Amino acid sequence: MSRLLRFLFFALIVRPIIYVLLGLNVRNYKRLPNKGPAILVANHNSHLDTLVLMSLIPLSRLSEIHPVAAADYFLRNKLLSWFALEIIGIIPIRRASKGGNPLRLVFDAIQNGKILILFPEGTRGQPEKMEDQFKEGIRLIARKFPDMPVYPIFLHGLGKSLPKGEGLFVPFFCDIFIGEPLTYQESGKQMTQQIHSRITALAAEGQFPAWE
Repeated sequence: MSRLLRFLFFALIVRPIIYVLLGLNVRNYKRLPNKGPAILVANHNSHLDTLVLMSLIPLSRLSEIHPVAAADYFLRNKLLSWFALEIIGIIPIRRASKGGNPLRLVFDAIQNGKILILFPEGTRGQPEKMEDQFKEGIRLIARKFPDMPVYPIFLHGLGKSLPKGEGLFVPFFCDIFIGEPLTYQESGKQMTQQIHSRITALAAEGQFPAWE
């Protein structure tokens, strides 16, 4: 039942909003992975970021893609927990875990060939601004799976459509830039910095004016 509800939610609600009300301009769409395991890594300004990235994958493959999200935020009550786990399909991580490996569920998903979505800023930032440094979680994940491709992606416009702290959706056009994948094997300890540099370079391709 959850799988059907998830399909209907994305087919009847999410995709009409994303493709009709919002509108997307996707550059280098063909770079997206045809199968997992893989990770899509992007800047983070809005809850819409996750839905847009999930909408880039065909509905027939919806069960393959899962956002990595903070358990303390998305599992804080029963209703939100059910929606996050069963409809969005998040993989929860506990940011302040005192026991066990907080990335265990992430590792399990990768071993099962899933495509994950991860935001290395750790939280939604200010509209159309990216943090100067990324958290190291992506490097730790990639180190365990050194051949797994990691795709840097830049999102522009969603911080205007639904910024952090706002509940009113405003239909701004969204640009998505998909970069060439990299692996831990080729990047090693510098991987986090390389991902940040590649997303910054993708942002520069758009020559977008500063958002005031």
